Amino acid sequence: MTGPNGGVMGHEILMVVDAVSREKGVEREVIFQALEAALATATRKRYREDIDVRVSIHRDSGVYDAFRRWEVLPDEAETIEFPDRQLRLAEAVVRDKQAVVGGFVEEALEPVEFGRIAAQAAKQVIVQKVREAEREQIVNQFMERKGQLVTGVVKRMERGDAIVDLGAAEALLPKSAMIPHEGLRPGDRIRAYLDDVYSTPRGPQLFLSRTAPRLLVELFKLEVPEAGEGLIQIHGAARDPGLRAKIAVSSKDPRIDPIGACVGMRGMRVQSVSNELAGERVDIIQWSTEPAQFVINALAPAEVQSIVVDEELHSMDVIVDESQLSQAIGRGGQNVRLASELTGWELNIMTEDAASEKGASEAAAAQRLFMEQLNVDETVAAVLVREGFTSLDEVAYVPKQEMVAIEGFDDDLVEELRSRARDVLLTKAIALEEKIDMAEPEKDLLEVEGMDEHTARLLASHGIKNMEELAEQSVDELMEIKGFDEDQARQLIMAARAPWFDKPQT
Repeated sequence: MTGPNGGVMGHEILMVVDAVSREKGVEREVIFQALEAALATATRKRYREDIDVRVSIHRDSGVYDAFRRWEVLPDEAETIEFPDRQLRLAEAVVRDKQAVVGGFVEEALEPVEFGRIAAQAAKQVIVQKVREAEREQIVNQFMERKGQLVTGVVKRMERGDAIVDLGAAEALLPKSAMIPHEGLRPGDRIRAYLDDVYSTPRGPQLFLSRTAPRLLVELFKLEVPEAGEGLIQIHGAARDPGLRAKIAVSSKDPRIDPIGACVGMRGMRVQSVSNELAGERVDIIQWSTEPAQFVINALAPAEVQSIVVDEELHSMDVIVDESQLSQAIGRGGQNVRLASELTGWELNIMTEDAASEKGASEAAAAQRLFMEQLNVDETVAAVLVREGFTSLDEVAYVPKQEMVAIEGFDDDLVEELRSRARDVLLTKAIALEEKIDMAEPEKDLLEVEGMDEHTARLLASHGIKNMEELAEQSVDELMEIKGFDEDQARQLIMAARAPWFDKPQT
């Protein structure tokens, strides 16, 4: 049914849609939907009952129709919660033979005239829809730039955090993601790494970082054309923000020196990156496919004598001369820590004497472990150590035939050792679960969106007892806790950070 709103009124609606769409840069369909919602609200107000109304605007003419509708419930429904807008199927088919459960039946209404709608109500609905569309546009725009370099101006400081104007939106640069002692002020123009983007009812939330290793990578891609074009590959970076960093590079073209290209003539390129990062000193490392060689390169300028690789623990014992020890470790352990982060290997720097002592100490410790935990004598424990066993997991789960092959071991002894090892491991697992059950998280941690009680207790057992402590964690830190995957860690951290955006705008 077409109401008395054709002609002039339809033309007026089309004018409103076109004007708002142009002004706000929002799709016409969004404005049509907002007007339909406003007209439906105005139509409902004409009735005392709590009816449901649908309005449909013809997109080509602006003419609109109004319908009262009822949701169709199954006949066995005991009660109808909203009798003015719900019907059982038996009643619905009387009005519409094609009615189905879960659908709607409709009846045409006389629509209100566009000019009689309460202007404020219509305006509010339109503004809300426009805001939602603008937010979605911003999220889509910045979602494509997630993980990239962005430039903005510090707009204001709030409790140590910086609100950065990116032009189309504002982003949060948390205090924890700022370079220490950088001293940002309103009006400062900065480059930052767009760490995360997600949408909430409060609007798009954008998180920046000035401490992320990826920021260093993106800055080099910007400053070094060969890196930006892909001729030089950047394999990773590690940072002690504001102080020192390491970045690993290699060249696809043998004619290009990757380190020289990144340093630039007279060091101009690396200096430009350093200046952007508050004077952070950057070591450029030659990447290698051989992990041991990569570690040697990463520890430069310290000279390495030898390396012992432990594949299972993903660690290396790096042996250096006594005179190179302090240089390899670096001030406060900085050099070895950055090299470890860059290569992905746990590095233990030591002298040759210390390495020998460590080997003897580890063997003695493993022997004591087997004697105490497996209740075996010194001879059996010594044999296990000599054969390379270092943990109860190895005794419990190494293939049986490998242990039977050990001189002096038979099937019965091997089976007994494996059984005892598994019993000890089970007891430890039960004790760990009890520790988690006894941990007491604070109330606000339990209220974080997506949190369950077991996860909250698991976090509390690792010293993360409230929402603020969770918000300050990084994804990598949370993934170190057994039982967390990357998606879960990211969702919980973002949910804990949500209150940061609830602060009043000034």
